Amino acid sequence: MKILVVGAGAIGGYFGARLLQGGRDVMFLVRPRRAAELARTGLVVKSKLGDIALPAPSTVAAENLKSPYDLVLLSCKAFDLEGAMDFFAPAIGPGTAILPLLNGIGHLDTLGQRFGKATVLGGQVAISLTLDPEGRILHLNDALTLSFGELAGPRTPRIEAIAAEFAAAGIQAGQSETILQDMWEKWVFIASAAGITCLMRGSVGDIVAGGGAPLAAALLDEISAIATLNGFLPRPASAQRARAMLTAAGSPFTASMLRDVEGNRAVEADHVLGDLLKRGKDGRYPVLIAAYAHLKAYEARRARMAA
Repeated sequence: MKILVVGAGAIGGYFGARLLQGGRDVMFLVRPRRAAELARTGLVVKSKLGDIALPAPSTVAAENLKSPYDLVLLSCKAFDLEGAMDFFAPAIGPGTAILPLLNGIGHLDTLGQRFGKATVLGGQVAISLTLDPEGRILHLNDALTLSFGELAGPRTPRIEAIAAEFAAAGIQAGQSETILQDMWEKWVFIASAAGITCLMRGSVGDIVAGGGAPLAAALLDEISAIATLNGFLPRPASAQRARAMLTAAGSPFTASMLRDVEGNRAVEADHVLGDLLKRGKDGRYPVLIAAYAHLKAYEARRARMAA
C-alpha cells in the first residue's frame, strides 16, 4: 500500500515514522523548510513506546506529486486544511482513501465536498505529542489511542487493508463501526478541556483548587447537550471519564490549546469551539460562549500585535 503522510509535524511525523520503521511504503509531503530539516537531522521520535531515528525519510514537494496513493494520512491543523487540500490533491485517485486525524467534525464535510464522500474515512487519535526546537517529535506520555472506520459504519476491505498496514508497523489501531460517535465523544472532551483550561489559564488541578470544578462540569454539560442535539449522546463510560478528568483535584492536565495560547501560536478556536456553537442552534450555552469569546479575543490581540 502506498501511503502519503501530509506533513511531518507531531502527529503525521509520529505515525509516519512508525509506519516507515515497520517497512511500509511511506512518503512525506512536506514544505521546503521541513524537507531541509529532515535531510539535515533525520526524522526523530522520542517515546516511551520506543525511540525512532530515521536518517533520510522519503519526502516529496507538492509540485512533484504525479500519481495517486492508496492512503493519504492527514493530520494538519484544521485552519490549514484548505491549503493542505490543494497540496495533496494530485495524490487522490479513484481508489484513494483519506484518513484525517483532525479535531472536530467539520473537516469531514470539507474533504467530502472536495474529493467525494466515499473517499473520506473517519478517524480519531488521542496522543500527547509536540515538536521540540530541533524538530524532534516528543511523545509526552505513554498513551496512544487510534481508531478509524467507514463513516457509514460497517467494516470494508479497505479498512481491513489499512488496519493490516498499521498492525505490521506495530501500531495498535482499532477498527470502529461507530467512528462518528467516537469522534463526537472525543470532540466533547477536547472542547471542554480546551475551553476551561484556556478560559481559566490553568491546569485542571489549578481550576479545581480555585473553586472552578462546577464551571468545568457546566461546560462539559453544555457541550454534551450539543452533541446530543446532533444525535450523538455521549455514552456513559465516555461521559464519566470526561467528567472525572475535568474535575480531578491536583491534576496537572492542560489542553494542548492552552499550550498554544501560552506559546503565542495559532489556535483552532473556530473549529473546536465555534463550530459547536453553530451546531447548538439555540445559543443557550453561557460557559461555552465565554470560552469561545476568550479565545477570539486572544486571536484579535495576536493579530493586532503581529500587524
